[in-house]
Amino acid sequence: MTTSVAGPEADLSTTVPAPGRPAAAIDPGRVADLIAQLLVELGEDPTREGLIGTPERVAAWWSAFLSPDDAATATCFTESQLSDQLVIVGGMSVWSLCEHHMLPMNLQVTAGYVPDGEVVGLSKFGRIARHFAGRLQVQERFTRQVAEHLIGVIAREDVAVAVRGVHLCMSMRGVRMEEARTTTVHTGGRFGTDPVLSQQFLTVAAGQWGAP
Repeated sequence: MTTSVAGPEADLSTTVPAPGRPAAAIDPGRVADLIAQLLVELGEDPTREGLIGTPERVAAWWSAFLSPDDAATATCFTESQLSDQLVIVGGMSVWSLCEHHMLPMNLQVTAGYVPDGEVVGLSKFGRIARHFAGRLQVQERFTRQVAEHLIGVIAREDVAVAVRGVHLCMSMRGVRMEEARTTTVHTGGRFGTDPVLSQQFLTVAAGQWGAP
């Protein structure tokens, strides 16, 4: 189940690029030329002091941002004594880009699962979040992609992911509401059927986010 709480705006494939992924390798030189053209169209002189080298820097950033590290193979550790323990990993903050306005959004991610005989290496959670954030995105899709990847890692549906986003497309344009936050929640397996487990996860997630 996926739940979204938002203001007014709020899989990896080998054959067809997933949403938000570049269809081909990025050509930094070509991107730099386009940025220089954009500066001219905006009434700027890309050869003036202060803008010299800017197109190349912007192109290098785009190339790096849209080429994040792979989510990598999960490292799992056997823990045969575990039983009905809730594991929650929070404090993960990643940057992504709204695909509707190409403006940044900061996503605070909290993920939880119920282990069964083994635990997932903690650094895996951060790598998954960074992987799916490094593209043109929408928060709702990002939340689902992180959850689905974790489901594949533990081979069960007992996964919950909550994401709280600050969207510059809402903060600095349009309604310009700087305090607006968007929350998306994906719950599966026992998180969808056990209200106590679900509430435990949501309480911890909300506590890690703190005040708006």
